[in-house]
Amino acid sequence: MLKHSLRSVICCLLIALCCSLSALPARAGEEKPALDPIVRVVDLNVGEATTVTLSNGEQVKVKLRDLKETRDPIRNAVRSAIVTVEVDGETIELEPGMYNLPQSIGKVQVDCSITSGYNSNGTPSFWGLDKDARLRFWPNGSPLLKPGSFIYPVEQRWFATRTWYDNEPVDGGTKILPKIYYHSGLDIGGAEKLTRVIAATDAIVVSSGTDVLDGHKKDTPIAQRYDVVYLLDARGWYYRYSHLHKINDRIRPGRLIKQGEEIGILGKRGASGGWSHLHFEIKSRQPSGKWGTQAGYAFIWEAYRSQYHPALVANSRRKHFITAGDSTVLKGTQSYSADDSIVSYEWTFSDGTTAKGPVIKRTYPHPGSYSEILKVTDKAGNVDFDFAEIQVLDPNHPEEYVPRLHASYWPSLKNKVGEPITFKVRSFNNTFGTEIWDFGDGSPTVKVKSDGNVKPLNEDGYAITKHTYQKPGDYLVKVERSREDGVKAETRLHVRVEP
Repeated sequence: MLKHSLRSVICCLLIALCCSLSALPARAGEEKPALDPIVRVVDLNVGEATTVTLSNGEQVKVKLRDLKETRDPIRNAVRSAIVTVEVDGETIELEPGMYNLPQSIGKVQVDCSITSGYNSNGTPSFWGLDKDARLRFWPNGSPLLKPGSFIYPVEQRWFATRTWYDNEPVDGGTKILPKIYYHSGLDIGGAEKLTRVIAATDAIVVSSGTDVLDGHKKDTPIAQRYDVVYLLDARGWYYRYSHLHKINDRIRPGRLIKQGEEIGILGKRGASGGWSHLHFEIKSRQPSGKWGTQAGYAFIWEAYRSQYHPALVANSRRKHFITAGDSTVLKGTQSYSADDSIVSYEWTFSDGTTAKGPVIKRTYPHPGSYSEILKVTDKAGNVDFDFAEIQVLDPNHPEEYVPRLHASYWPSLKNKVGEPITFKVRSFNNTFGTEIWDFGDGSPTVKVKSDGNVKPLNEDGYAITKHTYQKPGDYLVKVERSREDGVKAETRLHVRVEP
């Protein structure tokens, strides 16, 4: 009787999934999707106005009043953009991407995904934007996606290691190039060959490796590759999962899957640049009629918050790219508190000095890669940490990147006293010396040696070590490696150990 009931439940679930996906057209975007997205998207030029009908039927009048973009003097890359938007007569300033979330004004929540300057020396096809800016709207107080329809696509802690999110210029490689890869989609760093990648949505598999489902080979955003999977959900959105070390054998074109099913194991294959991460990107039809990125940071944050219920999350993200002798502004203002009760922002810098406050201006006299500690505390005494990355170029060699590191650890969730943790590190632009680990618990440092990313897809590129903590607590782990001339790269990890 129990087996019969279980079979009945499974059959009902499969039928529900098939019904929700069967309404999808052969090529998504040709007709109304089975699951209507809550978001409404418009592209506007400066001075242009329109009326937006929200998902709840209410209407708002919207005008793009102004656009200002800030470029750096090194690469002429857009490092920040600010749009001024009028909504029903009220104005608000928005910065696109860069770890920003939708803001509330009047009847709506609104954000800006992308602005036109990113097309000038970037890749216009990423976004499909033909006007000055793209704005997205949700009813005020509404979830961003239908509750229960989307989950965080990796099994690991938030900000467990490096990220590279929407609109961040990718400052990497061996030489500084004039063409800039402004990131679209979300690079979620993780531990190569260990971190599980899972389906964020109920979906149909439309591409696995180089095998593409009939009906999706033309006029879709699919760009198949041996390390890539594409899923299509009931919204008509395509989801790209890239750089997988291994694709699960069950992920075959035409198969219907449930959210949470394993897509594969995180890796650094394909055009990864040699660092282990998941490139997760959503593509949908845009107001221009073209396929373009549906900015995903707000969606994965909403999903993570719903799944894991963090009380406090420190956030000092967005990378800094300057020349020795210059200053940059470090910010912790995007940190999150579940009850809006952050009472302190404390910074500890690589030279041992400290500062307090949500916004700090700091000068870097020497080239290198720095990782600065941000500690936030709420009124209940909860603490969390994040690390600001600053890449400081040598003014005598402005065409060359300085050495860098990528480090990760696994597992990153529910680590226990006495259980070993695997740590991985890889150097970039440096083959001299060794990486030195300080695990933050007073234990002796550990030396390892990675390959320096000479061959980005080298299976053994990361140096691996293990460490076991004997007491519960928050541990700040540092790993560093110096070049022959003394220029140092450092990076940090925050490991939480439970009793």
